[in-house]
Order: sequence, then C-alpha cells, then structure tokens
Amino acid sequence: MTVLMIIFGILMIVCGFSCMITPLVTFMDAGYFIVILVAVYGVIGIIKGISEKRYGVPFVFSILSVVFGVAVLFFPKLMMLADGVLIYMTAAWFVLQGIVSVYMALTLTKATGSKLWILQLIIGIIGILLGCYSFFHPALVTVSIGFLIGFYFMETGFSMLFSSVNRK
Repeated sequence: MTVLMIIFGILMIVCGFSCMITPLVTFMDAGYFIVILVAVYGVIGIIKGISEKRYGVPFVFSILSVVFGVAVLFFPKLMMLADGVLIYMTAAWFVLQGIVSVYMALTLTKATGSKLWILQLIIGIIGILLGCYSFFHPALVTVSIGFLIGFYFMETGFSMLFSSVNRK
C-alpha cells in the first residue's frame, strides 16, 4: 500500500504541475479533473481506510470524493454547470481538503516523531485560505482556477507522500 500511495502521490504532483502550466485548459476541462480526483484520491483513501481499519474523517472524505466524482461521471450535464457554481464548489473543496490536511498533520505529530507534519500543516492552512479567498473573490478565481486546481492536486500528492513516508 505504501508503494501505491507514493506512486499516486507523485502522479498527483505531476498532474498539479500540468494544471498550473495550462490553466485555461484546466478551467475548460474542470469536470474531468474531478473524475481524476476520484480515481486517485477517493479510491486510494477508501482502500487505505479499509486496509488499516480506520474509518475517521479522511475515510469519510474519500467516500464523499467518490460519490461526487461518480455523480459527475454518470451525469455529464453536471460537467456543464454554470461557472459560478463550479467556482464555489472548488472553493468548498479547497476548504474541506485543507481541513483534512490539517487534521492529518495533527494526527501525524502524535503518531510519529517526524517533522514532516509541519509542512503538511502549512499546506493544509494554505488550502483553507485559498478556499476562503475563493468564496470572496470569485471573479479572480475564474481566471486562476487552473492554478488552484493544480495547487489542490499538488497538496493531495504531497499529503499522500508524507503519510506514506511517515508510515515507514
């Protein structure tokens, strides 16, 4: 499971860089990136939760990721939501992911003596701040949603890497 998390973490980071390099394409295809999110984050989170018999906040968030992604996959009209709704959904997603990252960082500080939890805590706080900023400045987010989604993928990838490294 650790090797799988490292591989998917690296893939998420690469996908994040790709989104940041081509932000307009990311904005136009945001629905497809949500499906990628499900394929990587949600399914891996569920497998990890079941294998470790941990059914806490990250497990529930993984299930919500799968439900949201399946809805987008099976109802293609959801991909054509108004841009404003997509922006606010993205903002809410950043806040939720940031909260989960902060929770995971605080869990890592208790479980291990490693200092990597500090970096994950900072990344989680940045995610929460980006989400809150997105709610109050939606016009700016429209222009920069590719960067924000890229940041989210990178945040998730680093979170997967940190949790797999700390597991050893």
